[in-house]
Amino acid sequence: MEPSSGPTVLGIDVYAVATFLSAVAAFAVLLAIYAATSVRDPMAKRVKALQDRREQLKAGITASTSKRRAKLVTKNETADRMRGLLSSLKVLQDEQLKAAQVKLLQAGIRTKEWAVAVIFGRMVLPIVIGGPTLYLVYFTDAFADWSPLKAYGLVAASFLLSYKAPDFYLKNKIQKRSDAIRKGLPDALDLLVICAEAGLTVDAAFHRVAKELGKAYPELGEEFSLTAIELGFLTDRRQAFENLATRIDLDAIKGVVTTMVQTEKYGTPLASALRVLSAEFRNERMMRAEEKAARLPAIMTVPLILFILPTLFVVILGPAACDINDALLSGG
Repeated sequence: MEPSSGPTVLGIDVYAVATFLSAVAAFAVLLAIYAATSVRDPMAKRVKALQDRREQLKAGITASTSKRRAKLVTKNETADRMRGLLSSLKVLQDEQLKAAQVKLLQAGIRTKEWAVAVIFGRMVLPIVIGGPTLYLVYFTDAFADWSPLKAYGLVAASFLLSYKAPDFYLKNKIQKRSDAIRKGLPDALDLLVICAEAGLTVDAAFHRVAKELGKAYPELGEEFSLTAIELGFLTDRRQAFENLATRIDLDAIKGVVTTMVQTEKYGTPLASALRVLSAEFRNERMMRAEEKAARLPAIMTVPLILFILPTLFVVILGPAACDINDALLSGG
């Protein structure tokens, strides 16, 4: 094979690098065009979940036979098989299943059958990932040069991380969803105050706020829509508010729910209580922004040292170093 005739820098073909970067740039442009042309309404994919919840509540009130209610129960064969396997191994506990279902709700996953998949993943992933790692470390020569402590650490880490992988995934989704809801909560409370002062009922106010904020904050709009549906169908309105606090892992939501429950129970003015909460949440949001701004100088120190200062030294000291080198060569 003939060597490349193009220019090289540090042994790297410049034309090959330019071709690769051009391909990456073209792919990024195509990806950006696809992302711009495939934008969808963020509330569109949530409409089905809201309709399903409405039908479930309606069936729980109006259905006179279990046959009509059974139509709303969707069977998942894969989940049933996992449930049967876990039950046969005596590892499926009701408390563990309920905790997984709560985490799924907080992550925005409405299908309760996935709770069985989470527990099944905790059992299977250590076998799928940790087992091959154990074989490679102790029964092959792939890590023969590693010390016993490092080999044991790799095996232990593979088992531990694979066991906790479903929890890490759910925790990440819950955190992102909670942050998105926290950003829109002050605006939602302001709209609730306006709706309450306009004379709307609580369920109508929740429905209106969900409609107005659905595109800007789709997660918050979905939760308020579910709350409005439950307020219209559940016999115990307090249960609807408690379900909202269960589905969102935020202390601020728990404060809002407590206020709404007290308002429903004692008849206290709703608008004034929500106005106070909205002011508190806005102050909290401003404090978080100021905290991030205060951390910025410390965060920028490492990029400044690694990327900016070396370039600055090259620009300032480079000409002087060249002059010194030429002087030494001419003097020699």
